Amino acid sequence: MIPYIKRYLKNFDYPLFFVYLALCLFGLVMIYSASMGWAVLNYGWEPDHFFNKQKINLIIAIPVFFLAAFFPYKHYKSRFMMQLMLIVMFTLLILVHFIGSGGASGSQSWIHLGFGNIQPSEIAKVVIVLYYASIFTKKYENGTLNKLNESVGPPLIVLFFVFVSIMMETDIGNTMIISFVAISVIAASGIKFKSFSKMAGLIGVVICMGLLAIYLMKDQLQMEKRLGRLGAFLHPFEDEKGFGYQIVNGYIAIGSGGLKGLGLGNSNQKFGYLPEPHTDFIMAIIAEELGLTGVLIVLCGLFFLVFKGISIALSTRDPQARMIAAGIASIIGFQTFVNLGGMLGIIPLTGVTLPFISYGGTSIIIFSAAIGILMNVSMFVKHEKTKA
Repeated sequence: MIPYIKRYLKNFDYPLFFVYLALCLFGLVMIYSASMGWAVLNYGWEPDHFFNKQKINLIIAIPVFFLAAFFPYKHYKSRFMMQLMLIVMFTLLILVHFIGSGGASGSQSWIHLGFGNIQPSEIAKVVIVLYYASIFTKKYENGTLNKLNESVGPPLIVLFFVFVSIMMETDIGNTMIISFVAISVIAASGIKFKSFSKMAGLIGVVICMGLLAIYLMKDQLQMEKRLGRLGAFLHPFEDEKGFGYQIVNGYIAIGSGGLKGLGLGNSNQKFGYLPEPHTDFIMAIIAEELGLTGVLIVLCGLFFLVFKGISIALSTRDPQARMIAAGIASIIGFQTFVNLGGMLGIIPLTGVTLPFISYGGTSIIIFSAAIGILMNVSMFVKHEKTKA
């Protein structure tokens, strides 16, 4: 094990690590700034309550990053690891419907533990990447990648049950992300375009079946809150005191910041106007306090991670490494789009976090694990090039 660590440590991707760490620390600072008023005014807690909790989350997340970074990614392809990942994922996705809870959005997405919360849908994103990369790598090695009549059932069945389970929470944002990520991993597998089109079509059928199942259960799932968010997306100012409240106040925060911002800590919207400003709308507070400059810092950091994932995927000859890198890049990229798109009114508001920046224990730990896995792939690719 020590020779393995020494060998790969020489190929440690320092830019990847330091950008990841900088985003986490920047997020920690902004969580403190964004949440201080909300903690005091709405809960009567100390102003640093959410900051201290996220600090603990980050203390856990960084060791998780290093564990993932030095765990050989090829092991995820073993039957034992694939079965273990699926068992853990489905156990949590089932439990959340019985003992889970949510918030004002109407979702039921968290399992409360004595020491914190777990959001199964966040875990499902990475599991889908690792599972799909593993199973399509085996198809690639067996020469059956383009034979859709062979072994295509299991990945579609897994995706169907994940899709339905998360939609029933009802977590539309993470359902969209997981569907996109599954397609991205397949696209990076080396599959021919004709076969990929058929596979994407099959996934589309799975999604439609899942949507049909959700529609038939709409009364039990209390979808009116989600429909209210859809209406707010289309006409936020027509219901600015109701479902459009968060979007409208997000616009006010963004518009107030301008180019340079009002200064760190000087946001007005975080004092009772913008609900839960430290979660999915944290970028609005960044825009208000740090202006366009602060927004660009975050976007450049996230873009670097996405670009790094894609460049790693393009530079390796190993199909599993390629699919994992592309999948992780797609998680970060598409989740960023869904978060910012909801805030800006480009797409309906879904409540997903901004990667590495928003408050959330499961989010920061799972994204740290994902970047750790990407680091392991990066070190393998660099080591692969030195042997060539």
